[in-house]
Amino acid sequence: MACKIADSMFLCLGPCQRPIRSQRIATHSSPASICHLKWDSLLLKGISNKKDLIPMKRTKVIQAVAVPVTPSSADSAEYRKQLAERYGFRQIGEPLLDNVTLKDVLDTLPKKVFEIDDVKAWTSVLISVTSYALGIFMISKAPWYLLPLAWAWTGTAITGFFVIGHDCAHKSYSKNKLLEDVVGTLAFLPLIYPYEPWRFKHDRHHAKTNMLSEDTAWHPVWEEEFETSPFLRKAIIFGYGPFRPWMSIAHWLIWHFDLNKFRPNEVKRVKTSLACVFAFMAIGWPLIIYKTGIIGWIKFWLMPWLGYHFWMSTFTMVHHTAPHIPFKSSDEWNAAQAQLNGTVHCDYPRW
Repeated sequence: MACKIADSMFLCLGPCQRPIRSQRIATHSSPASICHLKWDSLLLKGISNKKDLIPMKRTKVIQAVAVPVTPSSADSAEYRKQLAERYGFRQIGEPLLDNVTLKDVLDTLPKKVFEIDDVKAWTSVLISVTSYALGIFMISKAPWYLLPLAWAWTGTAITGFFVIGHDCAHKSYSKNKLLEDVVGTLAFLPLIYPYEPWRFKHDRHHAKTNMLSEDTAWHPVWEEEFETSPFLRKAIIFGYGPFRPWMSIAHWLIWHFDLNKFRPNEVKRVKTSLACVFAFMAIGWPLIIYKTGIIGWIKFWLMPWLGYHFWMSTFTMVHHTAPHIPFKSSDEWNAAQAQLNGTVHCDYPRW
């Protein structure tokens, strides 16, 4: 995989914390952001084969590429079709015209997509709570050799709690905004996720999707650091492979509990959320340990929580990484382009 800014060559693993300049970087990201799904072999080779480095036009765009194509075909319908087939996408959309704004796009959407459906919202709560309760029951009754299946079920069920909190944070769950914040906070508590800090960071991610140095979900590493540090190189390869859920946990810990990462007008709400999370830990964890012991805490809370972070890291990877998705500096970034052409829509099985 190769990426390019001006005349510089990049390795894309994911926002840049420095101004754009003619240096080479290798990027890593917060949980599980790799630029495409089949690039470990390229990393292991160190991009030593020049055939893998695709010449591109002089531009400030970091453009991830993974297949050898000529510059003239990079924007063609045939190239997009071939790339979609190669990586299992249904389709890759055409780039928007420069004069199209995000408001223009929103104005084309039917009113129905903005309507809040209370029945659907509360049904999702019922399904998630019931599934989670069933998972806890399975853990309590399953023999040791079936526990992994019970943990997988329960971790998936509790991921539904995150989805509910996510929708509350986007103000798409209820017309009653106070109720929305209460539901979002409660949904996040079993995950030990502080609702308001996550909401503030997530809003910034959407507002600056794929903007270098501004998107809170991506953190490039300069290629000089990547190439000169065998430890960093191995850590990144394993971090976005088998250790991906642990990267999700690291991101959760680093980004959501530090008051210095928030604006002054956000701190009060952040403190309220942190107080709720710490209260849940101070009451809930001792109760679990009191009733079931440390092993019970591991069985009933920790293992499903790790299952949730598997899904969290997977969502991040598949929604925000692909060979054709660019990262742009603020002076060339376009909100509509980033929202439509800079993200991946995934159709999951209905279950």
